[in-house]
Amino acid sequence: MERTIREIREEMQAAAMDELPVFVHTYETDGRAGVQTLVAQARKKQEAYEKELARLEEMRIYEKKYEAYACICGIDEAGRGPLAGPVVAGAVILPRDCRILYLNDSKQLSAKKREELYDIIIEKAVSVGVGVVGPERIDEINILQATYEAMRQAVGKLLFRPDILLNDAVTIPELYIPQVPIIKGDAKSVSIAAASIVAKVTRDRMMAEYDGVYPGYGFAANKGYGSGGHIAALRQQGACAIHRRSFIQRFVE
Repeated sequence: MERTIREIREEMQAAAMDELPVFVHTYETDGRAGVQTLVAQARKKQEAYEKELARLEEMRIYEKKYEAYACICGIDEAGRGPLAGPVVAGAVILPRDCRILYLNDSKQLSAKKREELYDIIIEKAVSVGVGVVGPERIDEINILQATYEAMRQAVGKLLFRPDILLNDAVTIPELYIPQVPIIKGDAKSVSIAAASIVAKVTRDRMMAEYDGVYPGYGFAANKGYGSGGHIAALRQQGACAIHRRSFIQRFVE
């Protein structure tokens, strides 16, 4: 008995990515226009999947280059530029040959996609460490040194000591593990991209919570960055406890 187009559509929607070629082969000779539309959709979906796999493979170039190291850790930060809130660092050790679709530099992803990927990273990672350095410390030692401190914290919270660190652009002082600084590493290494997402999502969640504690600045929306509304609120309300005094001197008396 011939399957209905509705049944075939449900079959396509339920098919895993690696099952799509079989779906196409099964129905590509079906003469019904509706079935051919579904076959075309399946082909397009498969092509997009293969393109994504190729992109991810390119992002594993450094993991392959340093595969002699048993434990590779990616490191990145979020929050160096804002006027308020902490700087947060993520350190992530992924399993070898780990494949997380759409993993990318956190800045290239929507907030929804970052949240989705964060949960997958936490589930699949061998270990995740997060470091947080607050505004007072940033004012005390400057943002660059505070970023290094957050990164050292993140590495220190891992369950395992990494054999090598893949860092987004920096070499972290006082951390005696081989390091590879990679310019725009969050777009070139799956390990650094994962760390980027962990740091960004962690910090964004913190800023959303701060929005309830310190209303009026729009922290949930601007994440502490110097938006027009944030600067206007600063000038009207003055600074709150999580503002970086060294960053806001030109906006407040």
